[in-house]
Amino acid sequence: MKETVLDRLLRYVKIDTQSDENSQTYPSTAKQFDLLNLLVKELKELGLSDVAIDKYGYVTATLPGNLPKSEKAFGKVPKIGFVAHVDTSPSASGTNVKPQVITYNGGDVVLPGDPSIVLRVSENPELKHNIGKQIVTTDGTTLLGADDKAGLAIIMTMLQTLISNPNIPHGDIKIGFTPDEEVGAGTKYFDVKKFGAEVAYTVDGDTPGELNKETFSANGAVITVHGRNIHPGSAKNIMVNSIRIMADIIARTPKDMAPETTEGYEPYIHPHVLKGEEEKTTLHFLLRDFKTEGLDILKKKLEQIVAEVQKMHPKSRIELEVTETYRNMKEGVLKDPRILDSMWEATKRAGLEPKWVPIRGGTDGSKLTAMGLPCPNIFTGGQNYHGKTEWASVWGMEKSVDTCVNLVQVWVEKSR
Repeated sequence: MKETVLDRLLRYVKIDTQSDENSQTYPSTAKQFDLLNLLVKELKELGLSDVAIDKYGYVTATLPGNLPKSEKAFGKVPKIGFVAHVDTSPSASGTNVKPQVITYNGGDVVLPGDPSIVLRVSENPELKHNIGKQIVTTDGTTLLGADDKAGLAIIMTMLQTLISNPNIPHGDIKIGFTPDEEVGAGTKYFDVKKFGAEVAYTVDGDTPGELNKETFSANGAVITVHGRNIHPGSAKNIMVNSIRIMADIIARTPKDMAPETTEGYEPYIHPHVLKGEEEKTTLHFLLRDFKTEGLDILKKKLEQIVAEVQKMHPKSRIELEVTETYRNMKEGVLKDPRILDSMWEATKRAGLEPKWVPIRGGTDGSKLTAMGLPCPNIFTGGQNYHGKTEWASVWGMEKSVDTCVNLVQVWVEKSR
């Protein structure tokens, strides 16, 4: 019995796959294997060849091309990869997800598990495009997990469509499902050469019709303040309270360079994890800029702040460490015009008006592109990722399936 993309999404989101950025294992949580192993089973049931899962949790498979040897494109169509990740964000609970399928008739949507959690029209402009259509929400107590289980459902439904309709021409299609994308490690052990694709697409975007060929370049930064603790009753002129010192640092971060005050191509400095007590306090930052060289400017701003605060608190010791996270995929995906032209044309054939939108974040495709596998990103229909107001458009997911099915056909046409 053929399954819809909605059927698959509802099954996948009920499996807890939340990753853990503090874990020392890979994948970061063993429960991700629950969904990874299910995907292996389902890929085999669809009849794909060389279905495999390795010790790191990477699931790979191939749908062989169906072009006759007499076809001009035979042997010329690149092996096309489709990639999605199974893990959900640590930012909100992924345990006991209770998806709600709603026929949206307009207005705000109060979620039943927690009436204080509301999908507001004022915050969700895409809702108006789904009036009279089905959407999937959480019950208000967890995230949904459409990021990126919608991508998984779309890819699996695309495969089902191609297998059920052998008259749709396509070359070899490589499938890759990854863990730990949400904690920045989705491609840590991914073997691009073994995967075998020449170009790939992550299905990990959001608004229908929006396509992504560029991401932020990203670094992480950690500021550590070392103070001195002593009983507060005898602390005068002795205690060096690292928490207060860190507060001075936070107060000096530029307010016009925060995620909540920026958009489009604007860079940001984002303090996002704070831990501390009097003796020692650490603050983790996200540094983001579409221009890789702009990351040096953000680093210098932090260095200036640290130097200023260090002078204010000479008895403390303040350290700054900056590490590379990922880089903008733009340059890599431009090397073959067909990579972007094909996804644009495929989206138009799905009845949408395509639009290039920069990702104010990153995907597995960022690192895969840096590893030599060009990998732009396709929409899924999901919205409000990483929180309790996450929702997905069923119509948007269906349009993504259509786009992916069109995409493999366009590649055949461009190879003739």
